[in-house]
Amino acid sequence: MSEQNQQPEPNKLYPLRSFVIRSSRMTSAQQRAYDQYWPQHGLTSESGLINPLQLFGRKAPLIFEIGFGMGLSLAEMAEQHSDTDFIGVDVHKPGVGNLLNEIRKRQLGNIKIFAEDAQAVIERCLPDAGLARVQLYFPDPWPKRRHHKRRLVQPEFVSRILPKLALHGVLHMATDWEPYARQMLEVVNATPGLRNLSKSQDFAERPDFRPVTKFEKRGQRLGHGVWDLLFERCD
Repeated sequence: MSEQNQQPEPNKLYPLRSFVIRSSRMTSAQQRAYDQYWPQHGLTSESGLINPLQLFGRKAPLIFEIGFGMGLSLAEMAEQHSDTDFIGVDVHKPGVGNLLNEIRKRQLGNIKIFAEDAQAVIERCLPDAGLARVQLYFPDPWPKRRHHKRRLVQPEFVSRILPKLALHGVLHMATDWEPYARQMLEVVNATPGLRNLSKSQDFAERPDFRPVTKFEKRGQRLGHGVWDLLFERCD
């Protein structure tokens, strides 16, 4: 999921990393996009609390995505919803470079990026009640039991992100790992102030605004399931 080369006081923010920093190199196109477009679209937690109105130059719904991977689905959402602003966070530098390249190709002005640990961004940069939606798509499931404590969706994480949602703002999670989906459901159901938007009060149908990724399509062909969870802040 997310990273920072020198993360100040990591234990204060979150004792265990929920991500593994991958060592793959940027392609020349990704590096070129990073060099050219990071100054315009990049953000750092060291800058502190953001002001969305100043950041994007307008008042619009703001969506925060944690772990955007290679950035294709985030870029597609931003392109399809030009009346909405997006902030993405991921530690994988090739993915950051790829998203910046997509921003250039699609001429998107409604995305900003953090290339560091999402926990630091949540702690230092997001104003309370400022987000229309938080998106967490296909986070590392940490399938081995001894690693479950590293899963991002824990009570502490949900309690930290909840105040950042506006009233009626939505926490949207998706995973292709059913045991993790059930843990997510248990954790979020136990959090006061969130209401399950599923008619069956468990998992939801994939909403139209979440694009289907190539990875997901391949999984569907192989018979793999995907579980979406949508919870609304209700107080």
